[in-house]
Amino acid sequence: MKDQLLSQWPLWFVSGVLIIAIILFIWDRIRMDVVALLVVLSLALTGIVTPDEAIAGFGASIVVTIAALFVVGEGLYRSGVAAAVGSWIVRIGGVNETRLLWLLMPAVGMLSAFMSSTGAVALFIPVVLSIARKSGMSVPRLMMPLAFSALIGGMLTLIGTPPNIVASGILEKSGHTPFGFFDFTPIGLVILLVGMVYLPFAVRVFIPAGETRDPENTHPPLSDFSEKYAVGGLLHRLQVSRESSLVGRTVVETELRTRYDVTVFGILRRGQILNSLMPVLSETTFHPHDVLLVYGESGAIATLCGEAGLISSEFTDAELRRMRNEFGLAEVMLRPSSRLIGQTIKEGRFRERFNLSVVGVRRAGQPLHAAFNTEPLAYGDTLLLAGGWRYLEQLERYRDFVVLETPAEMTDVPSRPETAPRALLILAAMVLAMVSGVVNGALATLTAAVLMILTGCVRLEEAYHSLNARSLVLIAGMLPLATAMQKTGAVDLICSTLVGWLGDSSPLVLSASFFVLTSLLSQVMSNTATTVLVAPIAIATAVTLGVNPAGLMMSVAIAASTAFATPIASPVNTLVVAPGNYRFMDFVKVGLPLQLLAMAVTLSLVYWLFPL
Repeated sequence: MKDQLLSQWPLWFVSGVLIIAIILFIWDRIRMDVVALLVVLSLALTGIVTPDEAIAGFGASIVVTIAALFVVGEGLYRSGVAAAVGSWIVRIGGVNETRLLWLLMPAVGMLSAFMSSTGAVALFIPVVLSIARKSGMSVPRLMMPLAFSALIGGMLTLIGTPPNIVASGILEKSGHTPFGFFDFTPIGLVILLVGMVYLPFAVRVFIPAGETRDPENTHPPLSDFSEKYAVGGLLHRLQVSRESSLVGRTVVETELRTRYDVTVFGILRRGQILNSLMPVLSETTFHPHDVLLVYGESGAIATLCGEAGLISSEFTDAELRRMRNEFGLAEVMLRPSSRLIGQTIKEGRFRERFNLSVVGVRRAGQPLHAAFNTEPLAYGDTLLLAGGWRYLEQLERYRDFVVLETPAEMTDVPSRPETAPRALLILAAMVLAMVSGVVNGALATLTAAVLMILTGCVRLEEAYHSLNARSLVLIAGMLPLATAMQKTGAVDLICSTLVGWLGDSSPLVLSASFFVLTSLLSQVMSNTATTVLVAPIAIATAVTLGVNPAGLMMSVAIAASTAFATPIASPVNTLVVAPGNYRFMDFVKVGLPLQLLAMAVTLSLVYWLFPL
């Protein structure tokens, strides 16, 4: 007896490590990636896994794939593709959280039906972050539905997720008809619809908006700057008529700031902003039909229009969107050693030196409402600068200023919008390669990541910075635990015990039991490995009990994708832990009911589509 217990100590040790890891995840006092590293060390130091097996996760194809997808996602962000998709979704869905989720979830689900669900989530993370910033919604209440809809999307087609292919292959190998490409679609589609109804409600209940769960963002919106400097309502759209006295003259020659106290910071010409996509420079010449973007008091604007032949009109929605992409504001304070102290705005030559315009000044905490252009600047003055995002980003390098605040909108401004066509082409090629199976998924994503760097969509330092170490370590650290469970026979013991318990159970109970078993194992193991282990047992059990193996295998395949209840159940869940700032119990509270709903849908439809 003693010898038997000693021979089985690895099995009990691994079971203990699993239980302790789950307890630590729920306790939430130690970061999940640190817990994963402790798991690796405990298994390696006791010899349960070899040193090579312990660190194998860090070189696993799934980890390489996810790391590469982080770089691809950074390319989509830097090129402006992510922000453009986010803007489109916000434009269609408005600021209604449920409506936004109803647009987002099917889009991600359909994409992951034909490519890796991990890849779909990694590509949509920057889009969701952009949506949250634009709409002011809670990031945690958007990220989890993103992950779960991607997992459900894997249930829609034969190639949606590896467990579907494994289940079909084992079915065929045992002499039965394999699954067709769309055999999974009816069940997956109903589960997606159920998720679209359930998840917007669940995140409102279990992740209240009042909680401080969103990633910290210390940058105020542009509207706060306007209010602080009392420049709200001073933005105007003026069109240059053919007879205008400004035609053919430069900004310096017209002296609009000196004569009218009006600041021109941008021009729209033939529907497009000037070639540089930047504000007006001192040498810029006015042309007929130019649209001027100006700051100024209404009285001054009326005088200017009457004397210079300009036409005032309202901005279109498209122009406002484009202005937000091209122009912004920043608040700076003059340093004690600044050369600008004692000079007026005109003498400071802000446009010539910095390609920026001063649209507001605060002194002693109060905005200067008088004509501040003629007021000598003093130490302690804070200035509100307007201009192109590119020039605002360069303010840090000037010794005259201390940059106090930049707006939250700067986060969504693409730093290299000219690379958007290249980024889209690389993305399309990657998705096509993954869907067609021409190359391995890890190789396709790695190639795409390298191309993002080589084509200038992402700089090398930005690529390194984009890697989410917390998610990568968590995934790589938990993979050896699955290896240990297989080596010690823990999984075989669980499966054989279940089969022994089932006995002469009804086909529906049998199907439910295998669903629960597969679902539970997939919370701590790879869903592919789980399917490989459970599927042969399900086939043998079905043959022994005279049950239709296709229905049982469908239950196993769908259950393998219902990894909703823990953040370590799938790389898809792990990916959203950091951006969503989630705790372990968040997944239990939101995901467990969804698993039960998925099981109810599966058992109902399997019984109808594949009579047991």
